[in-house]
Amino acid sequence: MDILIVDDDKSVRESTRMALELDDHYVEAVAQGGAALTRLKEDPFGLVLLDLNLGDECGLDLLPKIQKQNPRVPVVMFTAEATINTAVKAIQAGAIDYLEKPFTPSQLRGVVARAAQWQTLQEKIVALEVELSTQSPPPLFETKDSCMGEVLDLLFRAAPTMASILILGESGTGKSLVAREIHRRSHLAKKPFVTISCPSLSKELLESELFGHVKGSFTGAVRDKWGKVHEAHGGTLFLDEIGELPLDIQPKLLRLLQEREYERLGDTKTYQAEVRVIAATNRDLRESVARGEFREDLFYRLNVISVKMPSLRERPRDLRTFAEKFVSFFAGQTRRDVDGFEEAAWQRLLEYSWPGNLRELRNAIERAVILTRGKKLEERDLPELPRGGPPLTTSSDEVATIGAALSLEDLEAAHIRSVLGWTKTLQEAAEVLGIDQATLYRKRKKLSLG
Repeated sequence: MDILIVDDDKSVRESTRMALELDDHYVEAVAQGGAALTRLKEDPFGLVLLDLNLGDECGLDLLPKIQKQNPRVPVVMFTAEATINTAVKAIQAGAIDYLEKPFTPSQLRGVVARAAQWQTLQEKIVALEVELSTQSPPPLFETKDSCMGEVLDLLFRAAPTMASILILGESGTGKSLVAREIHRRSHLAKKPFVTISCPSLSKELLESELFGHVKGSFTGAVRDKWGKVHEAHGGTLFLDEIGELPLDIQPKLLRLLQEREYERLGDTKTYQAEVRVIAATNRDLRESVARGEFREDLFYRLNVISVKMPSLRERPRDLRTFAEKFVSFFAGQTRRDVDGFEEAAWQRLLEYSWPGNLRELRNAIERAVILTRGKKLEERDLPELPRGGPPLTTSSDEVATIGAALSLEDLEAAHIRSVLGWTKTLQEAAEVLGIDQATLYRKRKKLSLG
């Protein structure tokens, strides 16, 4: 935990700092209220230990200023006048606890532990508020698709471990949602879950955002700053779109994964990192390694547990589940009496390839619920959805469409070739085509599809 001590007595500041640092807390200490407000404005702290008497200042007068500026930071009062009256005043003013001077290291640990519990409770309240106000329904981790079932089973079996996890898949397949669910199902669930988006910043800013920096380490670094690794201490660090991580930063991430060590930008001091790393990307990292865009050793270090999230077109059995769930959610949000789909609308959903995956489906259903005039969604309520997926082609590269001047054999060959292109196994392809594996094997051989 990052702790700020506010006490005008130097001996108390230093002894308290030493005791807290022995328990692996990051600690800063100031003597005056103005300095405390400045530091709290510059950087987030997890706890403030505030003296009741600060020379000419009164801690009870400073407390509301702290709360106004940093409403979510817990404050514990130090006092040498531990009477019922002072304790009541401190609590009434907004302090979560108080500690009588002189105090023992054990008493200090106890009050810090209670502050940590208070902070955890506040984070849960915030999470619930976000969930209630979210514009999407809660994620669904049930599936009728065997391939997706295997993916979720593997990820959730790995969740209780500290193994690094690499989640591959197209944009919109739910990689970040499943990363959060892995964290929630792990022994780190009560610890931080911190996300950093690798493509969102320049190399210098990304390195600073990830590892932190010290004052003067680059233009604009006007004060020391801790990074996401420090923020995720004890919890999970989620690296979104890891395939976009610049080559210059990759060795530092490799060191973090292998040795659990890092330095802030411009700093010479080495820090320990107790974090579990989950990474995700829509890139083919093996191809990136072959092109020299991604370090091979980092890829293998990330690739301890690796899965590919199936696209929505690879999960036809789940399409109706998600679509109906979105209808129910958005009907509730917009207070519309909408329940399900007209058959023509449902067929249009089935005929579309959903390149934007669940994100695109969500947006399409939200729009349809808002625009529909009836109790069931009609085809006209949906956005323009081109029929079919990627064009099917025959062996002569002619586009195969319904009604084209092609034989049934050519049309069948094009369809089977397309299905084989996006399914992972013959069994899955056979299920999509509605035939058994032996029949599919014979058709492949007859049509020279490999």
